[in-house]
Amino acid sequence: MTTHADEFESHRARLFGLAYRMLGSAAEAEDTVQDAYLRWSAADRGAVERPGAWLAKVVTNLCLSRLTSARARRELYPGPWLPEPVVTSDGTLGPLESAEQRDAVSFALLVLLERLTPAERAVYVLREAFAYGHREIAEVLDLGEANCRQLYRRAVRRLADAGARFEAEPERQARLVESFLTAAREGDLTGLEKLLAADVTWWSDGGGRVSAARRPIEGREKVLRFLAGALRGFAAHVGFTVVEVNGAAGLVARLGGRVVGVVAFEVRDGLVARVRAVVNPDKLAFVERRLRRC
Repeated sequence: MTTHADEFESHRARLFGLAYRMLGSAAEAEDTVQDAYLRWSAADRGAVERPGAWLAKVVTNLCLSRLTSARARRELYPGPWLPEPVVTSDGTLGPLESAEQRDAVSFALLVLLERLTPAERAVYVLREAFAYGHREIAEVLDLGEANCRQLYRRAVRRLADAGARFEAEPERQARLVESFLTAAREGDLTGLEKLLAADVTWWSDGGGRVSAARRPIEGREKVLRFLAGALRGFAAHVGFTVVEVNGAAGLVARLGGRVVGVVAFEVRDGLVARVRAVVNPDKLAFVERRLRRC
């Protein structure tokens, strides 16, 4: 007979994927899923007709509560706030076979989702990442179906107004990241220059825990100066490997065997257009654990 725990475990991966897309934090997603398990353990199993739908509703509403407090914390965040990176080559966030599936977990989208209200974000994630119908979404959020449609249209419009996101073929991005890494290892600034778009932007998230640029670095020349300094200093002692991060090829930096950074790239027309580097130690623990299992 399937136990309470077994039933929950069959849904855990999907629940984690939902919570991560809602929160942009693997640590908070894990905590949310654990909270959902406690509620599931205390629930009257006979009264739950569809466990998957019941759990999705619980997790979504727990995320909505967390998003309200997270927004206030992120307004006071020291420097740029970036999502917590997740290694996705092991299926942590489910299948990422299509461009749409990869986009749904990309750094670019997760950053833009911060512009939405919690309700807009919930509707958008359930609709785009999990293919929920508006009637199903209404049941999850305890809202009217017409209201959910309106929230979805508003979310789509706000994301479109925020600017374009760029999607490169996985193989093409992997080759570009390999070229970037090779040039960086060799200290080849001329080679790096050829890989960067003229309007490239670099964000660093140190969270006030480690030294990192507090403002975005904009333009090829400024990013190259930043890289030149980094290659002479900290990066000279760090080992880098190419890893699939949030659905696309990125870099993991290690120092003394410990993960000290994750770099995500956004590619446009064969050039690096946006770079997001997470060096906040609090946001690297999940990646560290997953890589140790590989």
